[in-house]
Amino acid sequence: MGNRNLQAAKIKKNDEFYTKLEDIEAEINKYKDSFKGKVVYCNCDDPYESNFFKYFVLNFNRLGLKKLIATGYYKSPKIYTQLDLFGFGTVDESATGTVRPYSVSITEVKDYNEDGRTDLADVEWLLKNKKNSRNLLSGDGDFRSEESIELLKEADIVVTNPPFSLFREYVAQLYEYGKKFLIIGNFNAVTYKEIFPLIKDNKMWLETTL
Repeated sequence: MGNRNLQAAKIKKNDEFYTKLEDIEAEINKYKDSFKGKVVYCNCDDPYESNFFKYFVLNFNRLGLKKLIATGYYKSPKIYTQLDLFGFGTVDESATGTVRPYSVSITEVKDYNEDGRTDLADVEWLLKNKKNSRNLLSGDGDFRSEESIELLKEADIVVTNPPFSLFREYVAQLYEYGKKFLIIGNFNAVTYKEIFPLIKDNKMWLETTL
């Protein structure tokens, strides 16, 4: 995977770019051998909607991950609008109808329903029955929050689609904590004074595969 990685997305007016599962798969396959035994953190990805989370949980064993962690910002404009992977969304179970973020941490994915394969049905079973795999956050799930930073410290590699408007701040945080990463950004980010020197010094690589 190299030391640092940047993947450029098409220019969008929205602050977030909804990433297709096939695009994630195509990109991760280039670095698949780099994930073995690693802790992957998707820190801008509601685990109940994110295709990044969906990809990594379905390929947990193939990639040989040690752990997968996901958190999402509860005020994200994408929440409840894309997938709702498991049918029960990101809801504070102690307050009816109040949207609150979870962190999800997975250390193994098995054939829990014994149908001969591991799929989303097994992940749904895991999240519903192994309560220690998901924790209601006390804050809003923002990547800058103390809770998210503590999870970031656990990670070896961060893979996500950060908010475009906070891209510089987001990348700065990754460097502050010395994390490898594969992220999507607006192509204009290459012109940022904080970003261009990283590319010039071969500390960040640019791809335009989407």
